[in-house]
Amino acid sequence: METVRINDVDVAYLTAGIGPSNGPLALCLHGFPDTANTWRHLLPRLAQAGFRTVAPFARGYAPTAVPADGRYQTGALAADANALHDALDGDGDAVIIGHDWGAPSAYGAAGHQPDRWSRVVGMAVPPGGALATAFVTDLDQVQRSWYMFLFQHPLAELLLGANDFALVDRLWAQWSPGYDAAEDIRYAKEALRPPGHLPAAISYYRDAPTGVPSPADAAGARETLRRLEVPLLYLHGARDGCIGLDSVELVRPWFPPRTRTVVLENADHFVQLEQPQEFNRLVIEFIAAAGE
Repeated sequence: METVRINDVDVAYLTAGIGPSNGPLALCLHGFPDTANTWRHLLPRLAQAGFRTVAPFARGYAPTAVPADGRYQTGALAADANALHDALDGDGDAVIIGHDWGAPSAYGAAGHQPDRWSRVVGMAVPPGGALATAFVTDLDQVQRSWYMFLFQHPLAELLLGANDFALVDRLWAQWSPGYDAAEDIRYAKEALRPPGHLPAAISYYRDAPTGVPSPADAAGARETLRRLEVPLLYLHGARDGCIGLDSVELVRPWFPPRTRTVVLENADHFVQLEQPQEFNRLVIEFIAAAGE
């Protein structure tokens, strides 16, 4: 494990420990309640494909520091990704890969500074404001997203930390019921247990935009996405218990024009862990074209 300081935050990150020292950067961003260890199957495959692999622990997830500025929006995560690109000597052949919270962070990083990234891969959270749309039109998605409303409660830290973070176990079981998540849950609890890190994880939800966006705001966000010229691979598990496939279909018309969408039929929310061989194949084939 290594550490780099960007945007006044000491960020810890994993690498594959193999592969070239001068290949294109491959930056892998995790979500909640997860850690950089979620990429343990992908990192060595990326290294074998000639990439310099970096999987940071997101701001507020130990061993990365709790940021003094208290910013946890996806905009801050996107800025962190672009700062990591600088700190790690990335170039225009770099690729960025994100799951859950990491997905909108990857879209934002490439959208704001597209010259840094040649390919984008997103999983489990589609571009296009799926949740904001689904909260208006899809009661099934509202029910799936109960935890987001819970995290607005003043006692959310107490509830999430109770009984050795039992709620983390519950979320993994709900989102990917066919997957044995014991190892990943252990990693997640280790990242949330040190003082200050549990409130940080909840702050991602408290700092997220709330309410239904105005038609003008929604139209502006969609137009920004449609202007994203970096090729995008979007992957979603057909049985995802966190964000339903129906929510993805709601926003598919707003995907950037150079998007390839793949639905993994026998996967739930954590596709990179549930079907690592197929997931790795799809990602490697897609990003291998980055330098062509």
